[in-house]
Order: sequence, then C-alpha cells, then structure tokens
Amino acid sequence: MYKQHRSLVELLTAIGLIAAPFILPYLNFAPNTVNRVLVWGLFGIGFDILFGYTGLLSFGQSALYGTGGFVAAYLLTQAGFPHVVLALVIGMVAAAVVGYLVGLIALRRTGIYFAMITVAIAEVFYFVEFNPLSEWTGGENGLPGVPTPTIDLGFFKHHFTTGWSLYPFLAFIYFIGIVIALRIVRSPVGAILTAIRENPLRAAAVGHNIHGYKLTAFVIAAAYAGLAGGLLGVLQAFMPPEAFTFDTSGQLVMQTAIGGRGTLFGPLVGAAVWLYLQDFLQATLGLGAAWKLVLGLVFVLLVCFLRQGIIGGLKDLYRLIFHRGGAEMEAPEESVPAAAMSVGAAATPLPVHHRVAEPAAGPILKANGVSKRYGGLLANSDIDFTVEQGELRGIIGPNGAGKTTFFKMLTCEVEPTSGKIEFAGRDITGMNVTDVCQLGLTKSYQVNQLFTKLTVRENLQIGALADLRGKFRLDLFRNPARIPGLGDQIEHTLELVNLKHRADTPVAQLAYGEKRRLEIGLALATSPSLLLLDEPLAGMSPQERVETVKLLKSIRQGRTMIVIDHDMDALFELAERVTVLQEGRVLTEGTPDEIKGNPAVREAYLGGVLE
Repeated sequence: MYKQHRSLVELLTAIGLIAAPFILPYLNFAPNTVNRVLVWGLFGIGFDILFGYTGLLSFGQSALYGTGGFVAAYLLTQAGFPHVVLALVIGMVAAAVVGYLVGLIALRRTGIYFAMITVAIAEVFYFVEFNPLSEWTGGENGLPGVPTPTIDLGFFKHHFTTGWSLYPFLAFIYFIGIVIALRIVRSPVGAILTAIRENPLRAAAVGHNIHGYKLTAFVIAAAYAGLAGGLLGVLQAFMPPEAFTFDTSGQLVMQTAIGGRGTLFGPLVGAAVWLYLQDFLQATLGLGAAWKLVLGLVFVLLVCFLRQGIIGGLKDLYRLIFHRGGAEMEAPEESVPAAAMSVGAAATPLPVHHRVAEPAAGPILKANGVSKRYGGLLANSDIDFTVEQGELRGIIGPNGAGKTTFFKMLTCEVEPTSGKIEFAGRDITGMNVTDVCQLGLTKSYQVNQLFTKLTVRENLQIGALADLRGKFRLDLFRNPARIPGLGDQIEHTLELVNLKHRADTPVAQLAYGEKRRLEIGLALATSPSLLLLDEPLAGMSPQERVETVKLLKSIRQGRTMIVIDHDMDALFELAERVTVLQEGRVLTEGTPDEIKGNPAVREAYLGGVLE
C-alpha cells in the first residue's frame, strides 16, 4: 500500500505532462512558454533539493546553468559533435564537476556568508564568459545554431523541431528528472538533508558528516542546472550569455518561493505563473518593461499571504477541508497515565552497537590534565576524570563551575587547550563531534536540539541512520524501509522513552516533558556505549521529573552514563559516584553519601544546606 502511494505522485506527474498540450492552449499558454516552463522547472528541481530540502540559499546557480549550457552548445556548434542528447549529458557532467569545486569553496561558510560567496562566484563566471573565454562562448553574441535532437532507434527515427514538436522531448527529460529527485528526497540521504536544514548542529552531533551531505546536495543541484542550461540552448537554437547573469539566479529563487520550496514541484508551478504573467503583461496588456513592476507586486503579495508558496497554500486548504474536525486529537502530556512510564522503565534495553573494541573491564573514559582557556578566562583547569564501564556518574557544581564546557570537551564539541581525553582506550583529543559519536559517545543537550518540523519518528530515524549507515553514505535511491534493523531500532527507542503514542506527531506539538524525553531518545537512537546527559531534568514539573527519573533508571541498563543536573535528590538517587566541580576544577569525588557528608562540599558548594 505504501509503495503504491509513493508511486502515485509519479503517475499523476506523467498524466499531467501528457495532458498539458491538450489543456494549456485553452488557457492561452503558447507552446514556447510551456517549453520554457519545463526547462525552468527542471532547473528548479536541483535548486529545491539544495534550498528547500537542505536549507542552502545559493544565488550562484546561474554559473552552473551557463556552464552546462555553453559546454553542450560549444560541442554542438563549434566542435561538430553530432549527438545532441550526449552533448547535454556531457554539459550536465561538466556542471556537476564545476559544482563540486565551487561547493568546496562556498561550503566553508554558512548562512548569509555562503549566499554571498555564491553571488561572487556567479559574477566571476559571468566575467570569464564575456572576456577570457569569449572565443569559445561567443561573448556577448552567445552561440547560435544549437540543433534540436533526433531520436534514431534503427526501426524508428524522429527529429524534434520547435514548439509542440519539442514538447515531448522536454517533458520526458523533466519526468526523468522529477522521478530521480523524488527517489533522492525519499532516501536516507534525503532524510539527512532535511535534518541538516532543520538543525545542522544536531545532525552532526548524532554522527552525520553534514559537510559531505551539503556538498552532495550542491553537486546534485549543479547537475540539474547544467542539464537545464543545455536544454535552454536546444529550445532557443541559441545559447544566450544572459544564462550567466545574476537575474537568472534571482528569477530561479523567486519562482521557487512562488511555487513553494521543499516540494520539488514548486519551481515548475512558480515558473508557470512567472512566465504566463510575463507574456500576459507584456503582450496582452502591452505594459512593456513595466511588467517587472507588476510581477514584483504579485510576488510580494504571494509571499505575504502564501508563505509556503502556492503548493503550500493548496496543502493547507486540503487539510482545512478534509481534516477539519477529523484529525486525530493528540493526547496532552498530562493525559498520559504515570503508570505508562513503567512500560518504558520495564522495556528491554536498546541494543548497544559497539563501533570500537571496548575493554572488557576498566575505564571507558579518561580525562588527564584537561584544561580550557578562552583568552584570559580559565573555564576548566587540570581536570582528571575517569569513568568505569557500566557506571552512572553524576557531575554537580554551581553555575559557572565549568560543567558545560567540560561536557563539550568530553564530546569533542570543544577542543581542550591542554590535556588528553581517551574513550575506550582511544585518544579522541581534537577529534570532531561526528567522529566520536560514530565511536559510540554522544550526549543530550541542556537546551533541546531537535528537528522541530519533523515528527518524533523522523527525529529518531535521523539518529538511527547514523548508527546503521555510518557518517556518510551515498545511498541516494535506497528505500529507508529496506535498511535492516532501522524500523526495529526506531520502535524500540520510542518504547524506551514512552513516545510510541506520539510517534507521528510533529515535534512542535509536543509538551515540554515529551520534548525532553525525545532529546534523550535522539541520543539513544545512535546506540551509544557512553551517554552524556546535560541537565535532563531542567525545566520540568515535579511529575515530569518523577517520570524522567524512571526513564533514566531504565535506559542505564547495559550502558555507561554521565549526568549533569541541579536536582540533587534525583542525581543522588541515580548516580553511583558523584564528581563536584567548582571554579573549573574538581573539588571532590565520591559516593552520594560521601558527597552529602563532605564539609568542603557543604561550605564551598551547597552552603551547608545539604542534609
């Protein structure tokens, strides 16, 4: 049933492409306009994977669009290459290679700096096309005489010309492009790209190589851009230099926003609206150059009133009509019986996937002489810290004692200024957070770091994928349901953190206590052998604290844990040994009873109030 549902989109797309030439003329769509819509829609598929799914806004796609187009056009017009389709493929590959090289530079930065780098790169390509490479690109004259394709199967030969004659060729390529894109976004890689868009910090912390996946998205977008650029030359029988301009990138961004980003079909819808209005305003209303002003106002209105674009607005309308009053009511946090927590407490511990050979006994984690200095501030000083296999260690200390910085050093989010950290007998000092998570050491965060727009199940899937697939794998066309053990691992984690009844609920709809449990569950989904929990009880109600303590007792079976928290009673109930930090140093260490009776702790930390 699920497979049939997944194929429905492809089937409807094929039906729509077949029906378009019979329907669109009645809506005053000229054949050349429809063909241009397909080219822009194909161009936008790759951009939507980059922007809509991965969250990387690039204004440099024109450089890749022009690269693919001019490589194909040069082969067909100057080099005498006879095969149009093969020339298009070569142009696509050339654009992908250039995209890889550009991505290596641009992805060194994030956010607005990434966007600005792509703008600069596009301007460089535009200059190079007009000057040093004008002999090959034609400079301001472009490359005229680009031929249309011919299909020769021996028993059947057909030459595509222009207008509706060229439409089947463009529609077929668009269909192949959308089918490939749908496979990609439904694959494990697609799930990880979405996680990177939502929370790149957490995607890296659960063990994914986010730079590698960002670069993959960039190359995919470049390949689509290169193919679309080649088709532009075929469509117009001329490869124009305007393909390299910033206007091309800006138009692509606006069309995607109009249609709806993160949908794959949004760029096609946006291009249809854009090009139809352009023709209507210029030809029918005779506005001339003023059409841009009117189209700009239309764009502003669409963005203001349809923030998720036209497709997003249609989705909202569908939900309003068909699910109003029929949607499943989500149980609030308080309606979940406290006894249900015993299900999680009694659950079989999640299997630990030991990624490294761990010693049968002895310490699993050792920190020797670890210090961290920020300029003149000494956050941690000469800390020696050892945790044995299977131990539950507590860490306490007043605000400013250096607990969080110390935790970050243990998980390799922060590199020590001096000292050495060993995990399972391996020196991990200076490693990154992704690699140590792959070794089996991970943490939950004090402030929830979740993938907010995804469901509970999808969140846990991100963690489980890192465990089962490693930090980077290009299984672009694999169905996640076919990954051995993935479903079981997700279901087991849901049961362990008592969120099975909320599995398909978006994270944004969860109560705070449920989010805290999911925060722990996301770390558990990576199957760690050492789990660090940073204030897991912070901000909870008394009832939520009781339930979460039960949860922590259940998940400690079969694994080593280190817990920071300000709830002394809960921590002393959980921990076998407690380390006390003060002013960035270890004040003392011992059993909960020893810590309670320690005069130095009473005076220096607890102010004599501990009984």
